[in-house]
Amino acid sequence: MGRIGISCLFPASWHFSISPVGCPRILNTNLRQIIVISVLAAAVSLLYFSVVIIRNKYGRLTRDKKFQRYLARVTDIEATDTNNPSVNYGIVVDCGSSGSRVFVYCWPRHNGNPRDLLDIRQMRDKNRKPVVMKIKPGISEFATSPEKVSDYISPLLNFAAEHVPRAKHKETPLYVLCTAGMRILPESQQKAILEDLLTDIPVHFDFLFSDSHAEVISGKQEGVYAWIGINFVLGRFEHIEDDDEAVVEVNIPGSESSEAIVRKRTAGILDMGGVSTQIAYEVPKTEEVAKNLLAEFNLGCDVHQTEHVYRVYVATFLGFGGNAARQRYEDRIFANTIQKNRLLGKQTGLTPDMPYLDPCLPLDIKDEIQQNGQTIYLRGTGDFDLCRETIQPFMNKTNETQTSLNGVYQPPIHFQNSEFYGFSEFYYCTEDVLRMGGDYNAAKFTKAAKDYCATKWSILRERFDRGLYASHADLHRLKYQCFKSAWMFEVFHRGFSFPVNYKSLKTALQVYDKEVQWTLGAILYRTRFLPLRKIGMLIIPCSGGCPKLCCAVWQPPPYGATKHLQCAGWN
Repeated sequence: MGRIGISCLFPASWHFSISPVGCPRILNTNLRQIIVISVLAAAVSLLYFSVVIIRNKYGRLTRDKKFQRYLARVTDIEATDTNNPSVNYGIVVDCGSSGSRVFVYCWPRHNGNPRDLLDIRQMRDKNRKPVVMKIKPGISEFATSPEKVSDYISPLLNFAAEHVPRAKHKETPLYVLCTAGMRILPESQQKAILEDLLTDIPVHFDFLFSDSHAEVISGKQEGVYAWIGINFVLGRFEHIEDDDEAVVEVNIPGSESSEAIVRKRTAGILDMGGVSTQIAYEVPKTEEVAKNLLAEFNLGCDVHQTEHVYRVYVATFLGFGGNAARQRYEDRIFANTIQKNRLLGKQTGLTPDMPYLDPCLPLDIKDEIQQNGQTIYLRGTGDFDLCRETIQPFMNKTNETQTSLNGVYQPPIHFQNSEFYGFSEFYYCTEDVLRMGGDYNAAKFTKAAKDYCATKWSILRERFDRGLYASHADLHRLKYQCFKSAWMFEVFHRGFSFPVNYKSLKTALQVYDKEVQWTLGAILYRTRFLPLRKIGMLIIPCSGGCPKLCCAVWQPPPYGATKHLQCAGWN
């Protein structure tokens, strides 16, 4: 008959056994043993439950604080209440190199707390979808026919006009901001396009739109707007509330006080588009940085207070975007192959049977480079390490210390106390195909990239047809994923000198459920923030005894109206 012996962890004299029909034997066990065991079990149970209750109590308080902070920053996914007269609106048109997009933003009336920022968010339609619309091609395509630009942009403005309540049009600021595609045009062509917009838009739309609301912004401005946008969403401009929040000591240049200011640590950004790459991060100490690489601005309303002055290093690198880099790489292949064939009498790449072996393309894929009526045939070998080695010279690094891409000076980054977010190609490279967006790990990323590059193209196509990649990943992404993975890795680690064990990069498309665009930073800066003298705002004293200054948020020429006032001081 089966018997269970219980002796482990007890003295030998305490040994007893239980058999299926022998339970009454327990009654004969020494009473002292039973009492001791019961007391011990009760003590252990009491101690366990005490620990659990205390831990849950304090853990719940900590979690509740963090959860409430999270909820405060998550976008309200409900449809915007367009019948609410206290809701304000703003419109930004992003005229990029490949297309233009309109974003409609909204925010409720300021709560009157001078420590709080305006709660700006993307407007949502009745179906709870963000009010965004995109058209192609890029506005720079009209360089030789600027008279057609107004017709080109009208669908975007009509779309915005349909969503913003008609009664709000006159007080809704409209900004048409152009980026890299326009920056490469001659100044005369830029001016002609902008003049057409400034002449025709006021004829057809009642939005608040002045001469300063349509412009070609610099790469530095774009970087600043992106930096403001991400840190606004993260809540890094708010005042310190909890002891567990990361803080920094900041020395403000020009401040009357020599004491450092303690405030929330801001996050840096990395952004890689098709044409350019950007980096932006706060320089909290008084580092010596060239003025053309440093943006200094005040996010408070009172120009005399310097508590909210931020010094941000911003650098933009044209030609270092994913597509531009691939083009430069192919140009080098073409030129070198033609030259070697001529000097050595070879036929490499001139026929499909004798292709140029490209380590930056997936294994066995076939591709072509066509220039000046000539064709170079390529076949991928999928060698990630060799691809990295091949593209390293394209970083244009110098032997000087503290330099990044193209030998541009880069202020020291305190890697152990920093946090960065990577957008656009940083996200697409890690997520679209490799499906590892989010917290970046160099070792895992390189292994995944190596495996992808070394996989035969036929297998990759089969996986694509089975829908195993991100829904918006196309064949162009699959073809150049190997190259772009190597390019992103080299730019991050070799160009910007981030160590391979860096653990504080997050690649993202959304943060706190918000799609973070530089346009969010633009609307924040241009309708709410300083420097006031650059955006034509009127400063007047607050009514009701408020000791701070107020600014008329939207003061159209001749700056006569004063009814739209927001308390804008920060303590």
